[in-house]
Formats: sequence, structure tokens, C-alpha cells
Amino acid sequence: MNPTERGHVGTVPGAPGDQGATKTSTGEILSGLLRGNKAHIIPGVYDALSARCADALGFPVLHATGAGISCSLGYPDLGLVTMTEMIGRVRDICRAVSAPVIADADTGYGNAVNMFRTVREFEAAGAAGIHIEDQISPKKCGNLSGKQVTPRDEAVKKLEAALAARRDSQFLIIARTDARET
Repeated sequence: MNPTERGHVGTVPGAPGDQGATKTSTGEILSGLLRGNKAHIIPGVYDALSARCADALGFPVLHATGAGISCSLGYPDLGLVTMTEMIGRVRDICRAVSAPVIADADTGYGNAVNMFRTVREFEAAGAAGIHIEDQISPKKCGNLSGKQVTPRDEAVKKLEAALAARRDSQFLIIARTDARET
């Protein structure tokens, strides 16, 4: 199945074949895929090559995995990869595929102000959405024990900043908590 058949490719105004349509945002595409009662298998990808392989297999959505990107750079998933490194990988992944990409934005790389910038950067890189977590720094992979979470009011401020930062209202913000362990 090619990307056009999956409905992932919009038309750029003025481009060959443009019939007056506008380009559909990746957030709109992702929102459309998530409507309804259908479950989707979303493979984790860590670079442009792994993303192209998953896209070629027809997966409708991809996940830029923080653990995968961290390990591919030679680091454990302990918050050692910077936002700049993640954004670079996500940009490469998004340029290589037609499927929308949900990216791991860790804790938003700081406080609520940092979270605002994080959303803007991931959106500019081409991601359709991000997921964020509420751990304190230094964070740990979600599968590891001994995690600590930020106070609830700080987590709420960061989530509000993430929502306010979106330029595309369809850009998906997924918030998760590790509070169950603490």
C-alpha cells in the first residue's frame, strides 16, 4: 500500500497536481486515524532507515521512541539525550516517511517554559504529536524502578504550557504519569 492510498499525503498549494486543495497537517491525519474504535499497532522507530522500513510495511502511525533513539546513540534511556538531539532525529524521521509520527518528548526538557519550546520544536520538526511524562530529573526509562514524579501542580502547568504552545490544534499531546510507582 503506498502513502497516497493511506491518505497521508496532502497537496501543497501551487504544486503540480494541485486542484486548489491545501496540505493536510500531520496532526489532522493522526486525529483522523485515531477516531473510531480501531486499534493501531504503532511501531517504535529510532532513525530515518527504521522509519522507512516501518512506513514501507504500511503502518499508519510511527513512534519516535526515546529509548530507541537514546540506545542508537550509545546511551541508556536515562535522560542523557538532549532535546536538540531528539529534534534532529525526529526531523530526519518525519522527512523520510509519509506516516504521521508521535515523538517521545521525555519530561519536556525542564519546566513549563521549556515545555512550551519543546512543543514548538517538535511541531516544527514535523511530528504529529508528542508524549510527555511527569518524572523529575534525572528521569529513567518507564520500565525501570525508582522513578520520582514532579508535584501535581507543576505537572499541570507543564501540560497547560504544552497545550498552549500548539500552533496546530490537532497536534496531539499525550501525557502519562509514573505516579503509580511512587
